[in-house]
Amino acid sequence: FGRCGAYTGAEAFGVTPDIMNIAKQVTNGTQPLGAVVATKEIYDTFLSAGGPDYMLEFAHGYTYSAHPVTCAAGIAALDVLVKEDMVKRVKSLAPYFEQAAHSLKGVKHVTDIRNYGLAAGFTIEALPGEPARRPYEIAMKCLDKGFYVRYGGDTIQLAPPFIIEKSEIDSLINGLGEALHETA
Repeated sequence: FGRCGAYTGAEAFGVTPDIMNIAKQVTNGTQPLGAVVATKEIYDTFLSAGGPDYMLEFAHGYTYSAHPVTCAAGIAALDVLVKEDMVKRVKSLAPYFEQAAHSLKGVKHVTDIRNYGLAAGFTIEALPGEPARRPYEIAMKCLDKGFYVRYGGDTIQLAPPFIIEKSEIDSLINGLGEALHETA
């Protein structure tokens, strides 16, 4: 929740989904917990199917089982999100983060940059015959510099913590820039 400068991506883009599947964001990734959120019409349709109460559940495993400790972690994470006004903080940092991320435009190996809120993806030019190798090497160089960045396929992905400071954004982007320059 909050990474887009709104509680959900649907809210950020003005979309009202019929069904939303939420998971990691409920507990801020501290415990496995998720939920399926649906409109009243869909909820009522599901309930009208009848059957015993114990059958009125989507049994998808423990992530959706509402363990009390996990629910407490979820409540605590959501309390921090609201009480510390993290959504407002993300929204205020997003333009700075965007400018910093796009400062790498034209840097060696970067073929595309996209971002929204405090999330950014950098498409990396593939090595011939080894499409995922270069992003992996860049990510390992970033790790050596003290920065964890996610890599997947042909991309490097950034999703910094909501408490990040502007100086830390600068350090992260500078570290990524150095890693890009150091990678063959």
